Amino acid sequence: MEELFAQYEKRKKNFPKFGALKINKNQQNQLIEFLRLLVKWNKAYNLTAIRDPKEMLVKHLFDSLAVGEFLKGQRFIDVGTGAGLPGLPLAIAYPDRQFILLDSLGKRIQFIRNVIRELKLTNVTPVLSRVENFQDEVGFDGVLSRAFASLADMTTWCAHLPCQNGFFYALKGQCNQEEIKAIKNDFCVEQIISLQVPELESERHLIILKKLVNL
Repeated sequence: MEELFAQYEKRKKNFPKFGALKINKNQQNQLIEFLRLLVKWNKAYNLTAIRDPKEMLVKHLFDSLAVGEFLKGQRFIDVGTGAGLPGLPLAIAYPDRQFILLDSLGKRIQFIRNVIRELKLTNVTPVLSRVENFQDEVGFDGVLSRAFASLADMTTWCAHLPCQNGFFYALKGQCNQEEIKAIKNDFCVEQIISLQVPELESERHLIILKKLVNL
């Protein structure tokens, strides 16, 4: 793991570039330990197609943190979280916010539980469930997704999850206008944000949507 730590030390100067986000030394250590665990578990559980720790740092960690400054509220659900992205990095960076990480595959939830235990995170709850079957009485300020589904599918499958003033936050690569046009009339696009992810040359966008009516 020496290479991962070396790459982190070399690149940690990029953390202040995430808007108003302030990452202290303990949080930095938690983030790099999360990556170390991801590298370790990925060898056996195939949690992500990215194998190179240097790529993980940029394409998973930096990419997840880039959306933090745009989130509104205190309670979030990360649907189809996979290896805990973007939920785990965001939970580390924003310890005063609560995150539910939902996935339908047991090996992913097992990994997330291990990360929570190893990093002593108190603001993350892992849930093994399909999103259509998961119910929450209160509703969430934000529904997060990253490489989960099309905008139309995301809003349809997750329509029951936001609270009255909640938003959908979809992390995407290129902004596909055809995908946006396919969204049902019950939802509208509030904002499309071009993300600036340090060291990442490819396009990244955050699409923020809102439900217009109670479904």
